[in-house]
Amino acid sequence: MRILGILCLLLTLNGCSSLLFYPEPGLPFTPQKAHLDYRDVTLTTADGVKLHAWWLPAKPGVPLKGTVLHLHGNGGNLAWHLGGSWWLPEQGYQVLLLDYRGYGLSEGKPSLPAIYQDVDAAFSWLDKAPETQGQPLIVLGQSLGGALAVHYLAAHPQRQAQLKALVLDGVPASYRDVGQFALSTSWLTWLLQVPLSWLVPDADSAINAMPQLSGVPKLLFHSLDDPIVPVANGIRLYQAAPPPRVLQLTRGGHVQTFADKTWQTVMLRYLDDPQHFNGLRRLGEIPNYPTPNVDPSESPQ
Repeated sequence: MRILGILCLLLTLNGCSSLLFYPEPGLPFTPQKAHLDYRDVTLTTADGVKLHAWWLPAKPGVPLKGTVLHLHGNGGNLAWHLGGSWWLPEQGYQVLLLDYRGYGLSEGKPSLPAIYQDVDAAFSWLDKAPETQGQPLIVLGQSLGGALAVHYLAAHPQRQAQLKALVLDGVPASYRDVGQFALSTSWLTWLLQVPLSWLVPDADSAINAMPQLSGVPKLLFHSLDDPIVPVANGIRLYQAAPPPRVLQLTRGGHVQTFADKTWQTVMLRYLDDPQHFNGLRRLGEIPNYPTPNVDPSESPQ
């Protein structure tokens, strides 16, 4: 059923982009269940759709470090994706976690290109919110949410200048490539994986927009074990990204990155200095900066 669902998703993008999205109405729980302070936020898009979001303030007593806009993946609703950002408030980052149209308590029905208005509404709310003024802004995009972020930012270069960093987690470079991968994993579709995958339109794929994000520091997480978006696809997206960029390979399932405190730490170290952080191998060292120039004559022999 899973393979058939992915196949139906990919083969109908051209005629019905809404099948790219798997929203779940309602909310099974709120951040209160995780003992998190939060408030409900209502955003209004340019076409009049009312969206639901959660605002997670930074933990009281912790120095405020910035604001994170969290754009989640294509399934469920924001309650299902709280695991991607619940840990940030206690580290000094306030979070806006958005539900796209048709997800959770948000009005409307998700489709392309309308959903980019949802991302724009989130940015507009952050522009005006008193809590965000003068604070660094980070976008965290997981899976489809990351692909939406890359496409949106490429089309809105003025937004790129606002960002301290863009963090991507398990983001597909190409919908077509992911389609071929999904088709190759079932004996029912293995022989037709190439011709069928070419039915998948690729215009909105992140790899097409990524080269336009030249001014934004980028951290790309991708799991070696990802069963949905193969790691080779994530590496292609990294290769298409102009510097500054960091690729951090992880382990575990699709967008399960921040269930492991190691990757939480990597993101936090990265956000301390996005221009110079160079990956996990530096975690044992104190600074995330370039090695200072040393006179060779002073170096130990």
